[in-house]
Amino acid sequence: MTRSLIVIFTAIVLDAVGIGLIFPILPSLLRDITHAENVAAYIGTLTALYAVMQFIFAPVLGALSDRIGRRPVLLISLAGAAVNYLFLAFAANLPMLFLGRAIAGLTSANVSVATAYITDISPEEKRARRFGLFNAMFGLGFIIGPVAGGVLGDHWLRLPFIAAALLNGLNLLLAFFVLPESRPGSREKIALSALNPLKPLHAVLEVKSLLPVVILFFIFSATGEAYGTCWALWGSDAFHWSGLSIGLSLGAFGICQTLTQAFLPGPAVKLLGERGAILTGIAGASIALTVMAFAGQGWMIFSIMPVFTLGGIGVPALQSLATRQVEASRQGQFQGVLASAVSLASIVAPLGFSSVYFLVRQAWPGAIWLSVVAVYALAVPLILALRLKKPEPVG
Repeated sequence: MTRSLIVIFTAIVLDAVGIGLIFPILPSLLRDITHAENVAAYIGTLTALYAVMQFIFAPVLGALSDRIGRRPVLLISLAGAAVNYLFLAFAANLPMLFLGRAIAGLTSANVSVATAYITDISPEEKRARRFGLFNAMFGLGFIIGPVAGGVLGDHWLRLPFIAAALLNGLNLLLAFFVLPESRPGSREKIALSALNPLKPLHAVLEVKSLLPVVILFFIFSATGEAYGTCWALWGSDAFHWSGLSIGLSLGAFGICQTLTQAFLPGPAVKLLGERGAILTGIAGASIALTVMAFAGQGWMIFSIMPVFTLGGIGVPALQSLATRQVEASRQGQFQGVLASAVSLASIVAPLGFSSVYFLVRQAWPGAIWLSVVAVYALAVPLILALRLKKPEPVG
């Protein structure tokens, strides 16, 4: 593994740990600031604000990374994340929290620029495996982060946010001193029109062959949001799980998912091709979700985990396929648009799945997972219809 990949993967782990650190503590922080017991609306608003800002500005930052290079934009993004966590750590009122989250959303190019960076330095035959490792590193951070956040939060409510700020500061220093540029920027001046937040989105979507890929990213991201939105509620309603049991089930899922994405995407793509690997991932996830919908005992959920996490091979294969659809000079812009699709899913999907869950909660809580299968089903005809052409110019 090259030095550049080690730095990028380390940066992604630290980024995910920083995000995961605040999950167990954010409700308590909001109660402390607002003196309100029910803070669900505040959490939803903060999440939506971040996602909206990311949706608007991720394509701009991606396009800038094509123009001025990946490294400067990644440094800006890491600095913005550190500022966000400092706002969370020392916020005395809601406006400070909202300002911090807005800054974080505006500068949140970590994942899209890191994806473009990996594309720059990876031959096509290695991309699926490297994207699998990329997602595995992110999953590893999300396993470590919430546990560490809970432990630190027991000592002092603000401590996890300070730790997250320090991690992002370390991330920033690592990238500044060690990470080389993967794609030197153009010497052309940046026109003001290039900073139009909707221009990169419009430019990419003008290429009709790219629209199905963007929609597929939206669908995969939307299905992922269902777990964070409904898992804890469903575990409590269906099996009367305690918080520990819910945590253990999520931890087991995270570990299986990390192992799957670290080791299987490369061989799966080699054996099945990118299209076949994506469809196999959907099939594995759908079988497991159907079992979850009808499961009568909690142990059945743990037993189905290996099949469930087989779905983890689909996203790296889709990422690898996506990188072949545009020329190298537009990778940052395209990855920014894909990040916008993910952000849009983060706005829409939690509202949709939570609404469905409360409709089915009394009669059949497990039915929520059949709705996820239905969303996955929308992706199948798009995948089958994909025509993998040579990269076309974007805009």
